[in-house]
Amino acid sequence: MTRLNGPPFAVNPDLLERVESTPDTVLTLIDGTKFLVQESVVDVVALVRDYRASVVATARDLGRAAAEAELSAEQDDDAAVPAPRAGEAHPHLTPVASLTERLASRQSAHNPTTLTTEEEH
Repeated sequence: MTRLNGPPFAVNPDLLERVESTPDTVLTLIDGTKFLVQESVVDVVALVRDYRASVVATARDLGRAAAEAELSAEQDDDAAVPAPRAGEAHPHLTPVASLTERLASRQSAHNPTTLTTEEEH
C-alpha cells in the first residue's frame, strides 16, 4: 500500500475491517486504526485477493513438494527393505480384497435382500 503522503507500507489483510472511498481510500483495521492510501478500493480488494491466492498456491506447492519427497523416501526405503514373505502384508497397506469385502458387507447390511456368497459364510 502507499500512504497518501507517499511512503509505502504493508498491511496484514487479516486485520482489515473495512475499505472505503470517501473520496480518498480509507483502510480501517479491526482495532480502529485508519490509514489513507493512494490505491482505490478496487485495487485494495485485488491486492488482498492476490495475496490470499498466493498463500493458497504456496501451501499447495509446499504440500505437493512434501508429498513428492515422502514418496521418494518411501521408494528409497522400499529398495532397501526385503519383500514380504507370502501371506505377509505391509502394515500400512490394506489388501484390495479386504476393502472389497468391507464394501460388500456394508452394502449387504444396508440392503438385506442382497445374496451372500459361500465365501462370506
